[in-house]
Amino acid sequence: MRIVIAGGHGQIARRLERLLSAGGHEVAGIIRKREQGDDLREAGAEPVLMDLESASVEEVAAVLHGADVAVFAAGAGPGSGVERKDTVDRGAAVLFADAAERVGVRRFIVVSTMGADARHEGDDVFDAYLRAKGAADDYVRGKSGIDWTILRPGTLTNDAGKGLVRLEAATGRGSVPRDDVAAVLAEMTETPATAGLTLELVSGSIPVTVAVKDVAGN
Repeated sequence: MRIVIAGGHGQIARRLERLLSAGGHEVAGIIRKREQGDDLREAGAEPVLMDLESASVEEVAAVLHGADVAVFAAGAGPGSGVERKDTVDRGAAVLFADAAERVGVRRFIVVSTMGADARHEGDDVFDAYLRAKGAADDYVRGKSGIDWTILRPGTLTNDAGKGLVRLEAATGRGSVPRDDVAAVLAEMTETPATAGLTLELVSGSIPVTVAVKDVAGN
């Protein structure tokens, strides 16, 4: 398969790129800075230079043309303010979904976050982040032209992945290594029956492949 990842230089994205390329897939990652390209090549992915905050839907559609799966893993990141939470975490996700639908890329996976809610209250930057992610999730779920899955991990850690998770519509609060988030995403790219699901993810006791198969089609 050809898989295009928005936010290709992110910590989860680079882990995912390694897994997908090792599995024989063709992977492209969208990046904002040319100097990030070598990191993607090292991970086995083709770097695509594009700023999703300023790109048009036609430009993004051209990158997605011929892809089998689109994965939105972009984020404004730590240190960004309220404005960029909206332009990246919401706006870029909306753009990526519109572009995927335009060129017929049906399989669409979103890396969201636990607690995402467009109606979340509060004035802190993190509150704005949860609202932006929630609004993006709502928009994607409203599109009939894509087969979406929304993954909402708990608190992310850099601990070594154990390959054991809890993946459910509601897991309760918890943490999860980025390694295991990437492993779940990789499994989801090959499990189209997870379409139409919004799932929370934390560490648990079920092997990743089993956890994804257990929720598929539910």
